[in-house]
Amino acid sequence: MHCPFLASIDLASYTNPTQGLDSKALSFIGNVFAKLDQTSTDDAFLYLQQTVGLFTTYFDVSSLSSTDDIISLLDSGAAKVFVNRQQLDQLVSNKIDQDRMVLVLPGNTKQEIIDAISGTSVDVYSHQVRDIELVEAWLKEYGTDRPEVFVSFASPDIENVLKLSKLSAIPIIPAELLTVDPKVNPESISVSAVLLSNVTSDRPDGLFTTLVTDERGIALGLVYSSEESVAESLRTGRGVYQSRKRGLWYKGESSGDIQELVGITLDCDHDCLRYIVKQKGRGFCHLATATCFGPYRGLSRLQQTLRRRMSSAPEGSYTARLFSDPLLLNAKIVEEANELCQANTKSEVAFEAADLFYFALTKCIASGLTLEEVEQNLDAKSSKVKRRKGDAKVAYTTKPATQDCNLNGRMSNEAVKGNSSSLKANNNPVKLQEERIQMRRYVTAEEPPEKIQEALRRPSQRSSEQIMGIVHPIIEAIKTRGDAALLEYTHKFDKAITLTSPVLHAPFPHSLMQLSPETIQAIDTSFENIRRFHAAQKEEKPLVVETMPGVVCSRFSRPIERVGLYVPGGTAILPSTALMLGVPAMVAGCKKIVIASPPRSDGSITPEIVYVAQKIGAESIVLAGGAQAVAALAYGTESVSKVDKILGPGNQFVTAAKMIVSNDTSAGVSIDMPAGPSEVLVVADESANPAFVASDLLSQAEHGVDSQVVLIAVGLTEPQLAAIDDELHTQAIVLPRVDIIRGAIEHSVTLVVKDIAEAMMLSNLYAPEHLILQVQDAESVVALVENAGSVFVGQWTPESVGDYSAGVNHSLPTYGYAKQYSGVNLGSYIKHITSSQLTKEGLRNVGGAVMQLAKVEELEAHRRAVSLRLGVN
Repeated sequence: MHCPFLASIDLASYTNPTQGLDSKALSFIGNVFAKLDQTSTDDAFLYLQQTVGLFTTYFDVSSLSSTDDIISLLDSGAAKVFVNRQQLDQLVSNKIDQDRMVLVLPGNTKQEIIDAISGTSVDVYSHQVRDIELVEAWLKEYGTDRPEVFVSFASPDIENVLKLSKLSAIPIIPAELLTVDPKVNPESISVSAVLLSNVTSDRPDGLFTTLVTDERGIALGLVYSSEESVAESLRTGRGVYQSRKRGLWYKGESSGDIQELVGITLDCDHDCLRYIVKQKGRGFCHLATATCFGPYRGLSRLQQTLRRRMSSAPEGSYTARLFSDPLLLNAKIVEEANELCQANTKSEVAFEAADLFYFALTKCIASGLTLEEVEQNLDAKSSKVKRRKGDAKVAYTTKPATQDCNLNGRMSNEAVKGNSSSLKANNNPVKLQEERIQMRRYVTAEEPPEKIQEALRRPSQRSSEQIMGIVHPIIEAIKTRGDAALLEYTHKFDKAITLTSPVLHAPFPHSLMQLSPETIQAIDTSFENIRRFHAAQKEEKPLVVETMPGVVCSRFSRPIERVGLYVPGGTAILPSTALMLGVPAMVAGCKKIVIASPPRSDGSITPEIVYVAQKIGAESIVLAGGAQAVAALAYGTESVSKVDKILGPGNQFVTAAKMIVSNDTSAGVSIDMPAGPSEVLVVADESANPAFVASDLLSQAEHGVDSQVVLIAVGLTEPQLAAIDDELHTQAIVLPRVDIIRGAIEHSVTLVVKDIAEAMMLSNLYAPEHLILQVQDAESVVALVENAGSVFVGQWTPESVGDYSAGVNHSLPTYGYAKQYSGVNLGSYIKHITSSQLTKEGLRNVGGAVMQLAKVEELEAHRRAVSLRLGVN
């Protein structure tokens, strides 16, 4: 693929230039150039991360001192680096491919050029050229059978650019001097003119043969172009060609099968254009097929089918079931990977590989990912110059290759067998039921206290340094680049590829709240119960106390004006969290309520959350999750309203972001509490129903593999403990999230204690998010609770009712923070203001004490504020 020219950009402003080409127009060319210095290398790495697959990027690094930085740039995706002679020799000694380097010529005289290029076969760069005739002369002498020659100009103009382009040099032109619309910007250099300067045509009408392909390079059809049609394509961002009969042909104008322009390139002989497009509608051909050479085949055909199935799957479609059941899909990927490992003959390998491709591509489409993006990732990996050893992880080499492995590296036959209804039984000799789901057990009387404390340790989280290192750059990007950064992170982390705005504003369209009557009734019931409980927490009137005659002190409450509610959307849809956070905010009277929640891959938000947002009177929904959503709420963006307090649970990145912004005085924002993974502690005695106990433990274990559940068994015998263990396993293996439950149970424990006093001592030490008391006379045991987020009393009070509909709040302190924090309540949304009012008599009564203490503290102005009023010295 020939590179006709490079657009020179400033990394700091390429996405929002003051003049010239914007990032979209730049992407049509696809080839960009940037000069780096010691202060801009960080910008270069960030740019490469953001533009993978969009641009082929060339960097002038001749002023950099670090060879390691240059190698890292190549490893991060730079197409070529422009280097001085010393750097070239160092990179060659590091065994860097010379095709990735361009030698910057030290001067522009003929002798300097000859001396520089002698003995080397790398591409060369003549920069800031003034003597165009001299460069023309040595290009002609150099000939065409040579490495590439890049040229930049001291004073770029269209005439000089075209002169050198016709000699097959590659001009480097500042992007601010280029235009895709020469009629509007006649003083600028026309992109189409430079692009076509070296193109030839053997047709009598002078039209250029044009091959139209999709992003994967699949040929869609053959058409013709002219300089006018190319200019119009670049101007409109669409596929526009030259019809031999009708003039300009705007593809899809009548049929609706339009094309979005991705890029325009040349072939090696410069006699054929290649249009790369995103084809919309039925396809390219007038016969309504994907291509003029027939329908798609292979992976492209499968991708087309999967996209249709995702939007309108026929009833009973297996693919539709995979889209709606991610655990089944994950299990099938693991199963097919295992079967590919077992395949021996050529036909067996082809059969199993095809199965694996099908399920893997289904996973991609479900995540909003395309084959083109996967291939871009492959291309990016191929450009790396640093190579890892490439050994398999230990978990995959220490067990026989015929066993299944899940994506966390743990051996996981059960994840496959528990979630797939169409397994090949002869390839799965180990039965799921043989692998018990069981908690570790300790008898406290038989173990030292240190071991019991160790058993109650929460699952280890990633180090705070590691988390902060990831979160800080995200927060800074949101602070400095606002909506643009928010959309980029949403696309990157949530795979929401269609968003044009990060915010959905009220009033919310009814079409976004299409719910079943049963779901609406359930939300309405929960809403009302939560409202009643939190409304009862309102203070009836201000607190007024006369502390001494004539001295009246009061305290009154006011709602926090602007609140941001973070509703997670990772492994489950959580409208219940929207209710728990939103209803108290509404009851408190907060003037502005903003919800933030990750969007689905198609850019939409779950209808349940939209329905709740409408009921609580939310101003807007921010379509983002993670640290980027927290930062947007804390600092505000062009579209996101800044808030005064952020509430809601989240993963480690969300928690870290909340802690960072709450400690940043420029943000001016507070948070509800730190948070960790979900947890429950169940205290059970001989009166407890084993099935109830197991169900309560599993209801929290299914939240995530980092969740923890604890059972404190008060005086239970071995048969009674075994009954709970049996129930736990029997109930778990039929649950759809059994693989998550297994991960949680791995770090969960049963503690056998002698009496209720010891049980509550350990419970208070652990300070659980949820405490369930399945014991005799449970109500009386509540008096022993010192540390807990929320308590569920008696066998008829499962934790689930607190999560959804009883009325208490489920946004609670976890990871032991119940020792210091309350769960979310009405008080979380209000602030207290105190006031004092004194009569003259009151000031006389208290004035002496005030003046004396001010004197002791040597604050004379304080003392005089009283003495002046009382007329004393």
